[in-house]
Amino acid sequence: MTRRVVAGLALAVFLGATPVWAQARASRPNIIFIMSDDHASQAISAYGSRVNETPHIDRLAREGVRFDRAFVTNSICTPSRAVMLTGQYSHRNGVPVFNRFDSSRQTVARLLQASGYHTGMIGKWHLGSDPQGFDTWEILPGQGAYFDPVLYTATGEKTYTGRHVTDVTTDLALGFLRDRPTDRPFFLMVHHKAPHRNWQPDDVNRRMFEGRRIPEPPTLWDGYQTRTDALRENKQRVFDDLTRRDLKLTPPAELPADQRNAWLNVKPMEVTVQQDGRPVTLTGETLARWKYQRYMQDYLACVQGVDDSVGRILDHLDSSGLARNTIVVYTSDQGFYLGEHGLFDKRFMYEESLRMPLLVRWPSVIAARSTSDAMVLNVDFAPTFLEAAGVPVPADMQGRSAVPVWRGQTPADWRTSMYYRYYHDPGDHDTRAHYGVRTTRHKLIHYWTRDQWELFDLAADPDEMHNLYGQPGTEALTAGLRAELTRLKAELGDDDQFARTQPPNGVDGPVAKLRGR
Repeated sequence: MTRRVVAGLALAVFLGATPVWAQARASRPNIIFIMSDDHASQAISAYGSRVNETPHIDRLAREGVRFDRAFVTNSICTPSRAVMLTGQYSHRNGVPVFNRFDSSRQTVARLLQASGYHTGMIGKWHLGSDPQGFDTWEILPGQGAYFDPVLYTATGEKTYTGRHVTDVTTDLALGFLRDRPTDRPFFLMVHHKAPHRNWQPDDVNRRMFEGRRIPEPPTLWDGYQTRTDALRENKQRVFDDLTRRDLKLTPPAELPADQRNAWLNVKPMEVTVQQDGRPVTLTGETLARWKYQRYMQDYLACVQGVDDSVGRILDHLDSSGLARNTIVVYTSDQGFYLGEHGLFDKRFMYEESLRMPLLVRWPSVIAARSTSDAMVLNVDFAPTFLEAAGVPVPADMQGRSAVPVWRGQTPADWRTSMYYRYYHDPGDHDTRAHYGVRTTRHKLIHYWTRDQWELFDLAADPDEMHNLYGQPGTEALTAGLRAELTRLKAELGDDDQFARTQPPNGVDGPVAKLRGR
């Protein structure tokens, strides 16, 4: 019996179908894993966005399942990507911060490729080493550039002059789909740079949001009362920490070229703009509100480009007859703050950063317009893709396949709590290191370098404005959550391996520094 027949039988069994020979010969599902960078779920209309509309991403929700409790285990770019590839937490896969990923490690791509899948990786990789387990790959060096991006392969590199990175990534993905061998299933990772800082949209989408007024979130002016020092010490605030570069301010024409970067990196406390044809200098609250608008206009315009990309890919699946047997997953590497608590960026374990968008379409398996509040984590992605492909899940993967959840049959023993740990302290934004536990109702966070705690009742206080830690009447709740945090930490093998020191940064730099590692 051939490997392909065995795989077909396995797929039929786990889908609950009768394993007849005709079904066994049926092809395994294709998988397209689309991921953006820093796309907050609150900027997707399928999640109830108040600030934009994403019709193509929404289509996945209409035709598949929307997950409302999809969470990241370490809310920062490189670690999240390593977790998704390996099915292991940061302390186990060796990537707690911006560390080079050990390319000899077992990954979902290697396992799918070995099982007969044609595999591809396009776009933002940001793991420092060359992608392994892919028949085709073309990636950005480090963060990459929005305009005139350079992408490289194992043997060459190309500058896409005059192009925007979202369009280039999409074109390359469509090229993979057109040129693939048609006698094998495929696994394609389409990983966008957008909407990562510093939010440079293409001209069409920039004009769409130019001058548009974006609603402010209710917690934009959060004063951080009752919360720990960590929130007050951070340097990722919309009002205080956006730079002239972020705000797209133009350096004076007479400024020498060697001083431009320093000028652009200043965090301005006053800005002069044109209003009704005359210059007006903004300060104080007026400037703060203007900064929020500029940030959000560019961020949302970048998101719109990603949404356009999703539409192009879905259209290709329809026109090529691939849609029914192709799983399409849309997510982000983590959540993001869109002014909530006065913040941008991610990192903190508060909901906006912790929650990832997760939308999945598989027409032959997933019921349209379904939703799930099952707690699904980025560590589950690898085992889920493997089970969907009929490939055994290795025992050392710490995540769990969500295929039953996709089908609307959440197991009775599915998790009701999750473990989070963030290490990058001080990092880029003076975000204090912390770990914590989230249950279906409560959240406990420990900033271990400060020995300070936060406790939130997410049902009574969904915006996490009121820290209950140490309040009378919360003793039993706190003890229970601390016990659960201790249990999860031990169960997952987190022995504080990276609590004080982490490996060096190894994911950024030019192509010559990264390729071949």
